Amino acid sequence: MKPQASTFIDDFDDPLITTEGDEEAHEDDLWFLPGPLEEGPDDLPPGPRAEPPDTAVIDDWAKAEGAHSARLAKVAGRLGALDDRLLRGPNGWRHRLALIEAADLSWLAGDRVSSDRLALWISMRLSGAQDDPEALARIGWAVRRLTGGPGPKVDLAAFLDRRDPENIEDAAERFEDRAGGWLAVMTAASDLHPITRACMGNHLWSMAGLGQHGGQIEAAVTAARIAASDGSGAIFAPLAMGGVGGLRASGLPLERLDRWLDGMDSAILTAMRHLDGIEVWGVRAKSAMAQLSGRTPVALRKVLTEWPLTSAPMAEALTGASRAAVQRNLVRLEESGLIREMTGQGRFRMWRIDI
Repeated sequence: MKPQASTFIDDFDDPLITTEGDEEAHEDDLWFLPGPLEEGPDDLPPGPRAEPPDTAVIDDWAKAEGAHSARLAKVAGRLGALDDRLLRGPNGWRHRLALIEAADLSWLAGDRVSSDRLALWISMRLSGAQDDPEALARIGWAVRRLTGGPGPKVDLAAFLDRRDPENIEDAAERFEDRAGGWLAVMTAASDLHPITRACMGNHLWSMAGLGQHGGQIEAAVTAARIAASDGSGAIFAPLAMGGVGGLRASGLPLERLDRWLDGMDSAILTAMRHLDGIEVWGVRAKSAMAQLSGRTPVALRKVLTEWPLTSAPMAEALTGASRAAVQRNLVRLEESGLIREMTGQGRFRMWRIDI
């Protein structure tokens, strides 16, 4: 028989099988690939992380609002009662509360503008040599914003009376950008209660870079308008009448809102008690002044209701009556126990209603 050809192919004849040396040569040709990973300690610092968005802080305030929901409802109810009372009362009540609130806020900022100096500045633009013109301007701005006008949500720059200068450098941080960032966060927090949003806005004010010019007063006035934005009688929510502890912008949202609610509760109760006294005084004054003739007694009663402290020149300017008529009626009101002289001096005297 003829031997058959072997069906096995020698390993050296298989083109698909390469030797070890050929493999190394083939790998050397792949010079463009990275080498194998080497085992070693991972002691490199972590790379930069993406910063959370500005609106991430809203979740913390939402949790704080939920934790204080019962107290928030209580304070909101009292603010609603104040709103209803001011809606039914004369406009002079709002003006009076705004003057008291602005004077108390001046102590928060360290300006310490007394009620009599503020009254003279607002009514007649009079100031003494010891008065700081910039401080009076800041408190005067606070009175204007607490007594009316569009709120901060309409135009924050107009509300604060601040604009970027025309010659600002391109690299400089613009006020419009800072204000826009703060407004964006406040808009995103629209689901929160206005009182909570007011607290959050006050807390974020300096962080947004808005605290350069009288920042504490601006932040407090803006927050006061936001807290009362749902009302129609109260233009602002009292914050400083019961002390300024609630306005300290420090701590986490949970404790910050806790102090805020305590401060607002005390301030609203102080405002309500003040209105109680004014209302009782108004009934007494109307009865006692019914026998007085002329228009000066009625106009003077209105001035004494609107202003915490009143001088004879102020009353003359605000009522349009003569100096003699004003002084004569002030003497009669003092004799009847309706007003008290506060300075204890013969000149530059100031009176307030006796409540």
